Amino acid sequence: MNLFERGDFFASRQAIAKCADTLAGQGADSANDVGEDLAQLSIDSGSLTPGVSARDFRLPHGTAMRYERPAEPLVEFFSTYVAMDANMDDYGGAPNWMLPTWAQLWLPVSSPPITVSIGRRQYRPDRPGNVYGVTSHAMPVKTHGGLTVVADITPLGWARFLPVAADGMRDQVLPLDRVLPGWGEEIAARMHDLDRGRRIKPILDAFLLDRLPPPRPDEPLVRGIMALLVDPGTRDLAAAAADLGISYQVLLRLTKRYFGFGPKLLIRRTRFIRAIAPMLAGERMPGPAEVPPGYHDASHFIRDANHFLGTTPRRFLAMEMPYLRAALRARALVADAFTPSLDPPARVALGTAA
Repeated sequence: MNLFERGDFFASRQAIAKCADTLAGQGADSANDVGEDLAQLSIDSGSLTPGVSARDFRLPHGTAMRYERPAEPLVEFFSTYVAMDANMDDYGGAPNWMLPTWAQLWLPVSSPPITVSIGRRQYRPDRPGNVYGVTSHAMPVKTHGGLTVVADITPLGWARFLPVAADGMRDQVLPLDRVLPGWGEEIAARMHDLDRGRRIKPILDAFLLDRLPPPRPDEPLVRGIMALLVDPGTRDLAAAAADLGISYQVLLRLTKRYFGFGPKLLIRRTRFIRAIAPMLAGERMPGPAEVPPGYHDASHFIRDANHFLGTTPRRFLAMEMPYLRAALRARALVADAFTPSLDPPARVALGTAA
């Protein structure tokens, strides 16, 4: 039984790479496995993170992806940077999916319009950038190729950088300049001479460090709630927060303001993503009566799947989603967690001693 099958909370790069080897069909030993499509892609797949090989991402033909960790002063606010590129001839219009996650900055560099569906709403985000609010539903995305850069925003990042309440933007996509005036145009102006993607991290680091606001009063409590959420032992967020001296009224205010949802939905979403992400990354179909950790029985797991995915786990896992699966593997190799909402406590708690 490999790491993806067990659904271990902490991901080991060596274990993930070994699993990727056993799963791999075709792949290159270099930083890019697009072969003849290289000239039509703007970036090389891979990461500046030592020891990470793009071969272990197992990307679909005609696509490229980079995952990076931000500079240390930023990593608790923006957990990862992602660059996604696709050959329009090979990948134009192909469907993809995103799992429910924390908020994101989306920065189309050379991308034609995409279509994103969140529940019953449909969006066509475009340049110079967009803010994807915290989400509670899996999102079908129709892309037409081109390069897009994404920065994953943590709840602590929302507290530090964004002046609006997260629950007012949940399950929505808004223009970046409406939320953070001037950001979209300024970042777009810097996104040139990218050195096949290697300069994306330093460009974003410099931009965000220049705009790093002073600490906010609620940040210690937000850090504590983040750590409780990603702890597999937390079954009741309100009870766990009470043990830290956080009343339910304060918890409800903080979770809606910075996390986008109330405590019960947040703990359900974290539990479900912890169960489904390893299955997606490992390309494994659960048994009909399988009960993932944290669930009482299979019907409990299926109910959560219907809420967050809109279908059963087996039906969702049966869909062709090679880019989503590759993204989960890539992020685990670079950041030690399949998705931002599963970042381990040690990662979440960076800077708490200050």
